[in-house]
Amino acid sequence: MIRLIALLILVIPGIFAAIGIKLMRDMLFGILQHPFPYLWLQFLVGLIFFVGGLGFIAGFIFHRDRKRNKVQKRFSKKV
Repeated sequence: MIRLIALLILVIPGIFAAIGIKLMRDMLFGILQHPFPYLWLQFLVGLIFFVGGLGFIAGFIFHRDRKRNKVQKRFSKKV
């Protein structure tokens, strides 16, 4: 059950990151999506979604590895 919850915690930000990539790609090809009035705003929201989703996944993996002592010494917790 805990692994299923962990998978859901990683899938939801992954979906946001994928939506961000799609919004940025659509802006590059000049396709304006419905809720956005400007292409630059669509790109900015896509960039925020992508960086936020990727950052959450990276932080989750880093926290897990730090807890299991699988990081370099400079990244381990100071006691």
